Amino acid sequence: MSIATGARAQWINSLTLRPALAIGLVIVGFWIVVALTIDVWTIYDPLKIVARKLQSPSLRHWLGTDALGRDVMTRTLYGVRYSLSISVVVVVCSVVIGSLVGAIAGFFGGWTDSILMRIVDVTLSFPPVLLAMAVAASLGPGLQNAAIAVIVVWWPVYARLMRGQVLDVISRDHIEAARAGGASSYRLLTKHILPLSWTPTIISATMDFGQVVLLAASLSFIGLGAQPPSPEWGAMISDGAAHFYSWWVAFGPGMAILTLGLGFNFIGDALRDILDPREH
Repeated sequence: MSIATGARAQWINSLTLRPALAIGLVIVGFWIVVALTIDVWTIYDPLKIVARKLQSPSLRHWLGTDALGRDVMTRTLYGVRYSLSISVVVVVCSVVIGSLVGAIAGFFGGWTDSILMRIVDVTLSFPPVLLAMAVAASLGPGLQNAAIAVIVVWWPVYARLMRGQVLDVISRDHIEAARAGGASSYRLLTKHILPLSWTPTIISATMDFGQVVLLAASLSFIGLGAQPPSPEWGAMISDGAAHFYSWWVAFGPGMAILTLGLGFNFIGDALRDILDPREH
């Protein structure tokens, strides 16, 4: 009971001392709640025409209507499902693939390290946006293919990060003691090295959610991501660009991307301050 009370007090203290963490949790929590509950309380269908086209914001349609007469506010709120789902899939897959490659490279070293890190270097040598565009274009338009394209771009970052952490931890005295005690390579890696190597990866992953949302929206903006009539934020901004003077068409999804990205960045910054021992 005292342990739970102490942990609760620590988190309350963290929220008090770091208002950015509280703001980030509120923003991300808001969007998660919207994604889970919007079917219950929304008024309009995001795919149906509900008014005349390009109607300016009003009390009936808070963010106006798009070029087909669909409610922009409703489509913006539904769009969070696409952005959150693709960001979760991309970050989780990238962390798993990159951490596995980086851990193997750092632990075994030698030719294994050389081959795996050369693959990582080649991938990182390309600008992320251009590489994602090339992969998405080769696979064809679609949200699933856009997710694969972003994973191809993102996993090397975690591979290099995990390799550096493994190389740092593997040189410590307790690893040598475990090795001298007869611990197998599998046990050394899973029980003694990886548990001490995850903190930077967790922090980086939290901050990368916002960047993944932006990159996925960029692919949809140029027609390589979600396809019409899906209410995806990048595709909606693309529609807004085609109707430049109807500013409200792109305003909603643009602010949604901004707020969700800021929320994840606030949480990531706070986690870095909390989990990094050099900050204490």
